[in-house]
Amino acid sequence: MATVKLSHPDMIRNTLITFLLLALTGPSSADSKTRLEAFVDGTKGLKASFTQKVFDRAGRKTQEASGNLYFSRPGKFRWVYQKPYAQLIVGDGKKIWIHDEDLDQVTVRKLDQALGDSPAALLAGDNNIEKLFNLKDDGSKEGIEWLAATPKNRDGSFEKVRMGFKGDDLYAMELKDNFGQTTLLRFSNLQRNPPMGASLFRFTPPKGVDVIGDL
Repeated sequence: MATVKLSHPDMIRNTLITFLLLALTGPSSADSKTRLEAFVDGTKGLKASFTQKVFDRAGRKTQEASGNLYFSRPGKFRWVYQKPYAQLIVGDGKKIWIHDEDLDQVTVRKLDQALGDSPAALLAGDNNIEKLFNLKDDGSKEGIEWLAATPKNRDGSFEKVRMGFKGDDLYAMELKDNFGQTTLLRFSNLQRNPPMGASLFRFTPPKGVDVIGDL
């Protein structure tokens, strides 16, 4: 099986950052929304390890990766791919920087343009989640309770995001895009509101690399 690298800036919409600060504890939609609001309000920062798998429309695995992530709301994050290749994504509050070491290339985009109503907006944006997404209880399976978020704007690149929780902890996320591709993220070693230095959310392109995008 070939490993497909995620070097295109649209990976911001299709994989990540996609890590969502949501929680589900009760069986009803109203309970879920109440819990969601409390969790988002109380979680300003987070760090975790992750594994990522991508499946095509036929259910074939086309990609697998792992690494670490850090978030500080609103708009700041550091997403570090370690295996099978090195790639770094940094959101500094104004711009998103993607450094692909193998290509010796940096792509930069304005934060608001890159997030929009993408799954990343659920994490790194402000607290007005229901302004952009429809939320509903999506049932439970094997001890994992699910909450579904569908974008109100149908012109985006994804169809639905599902967040799976064990208790109050985020355990998994599934993202289905409009091309039938599904990305599955699983999280471990999750810490809420840990101490994190400001340097985690700053990025300076290394000397000699090609820089593409909105400087």
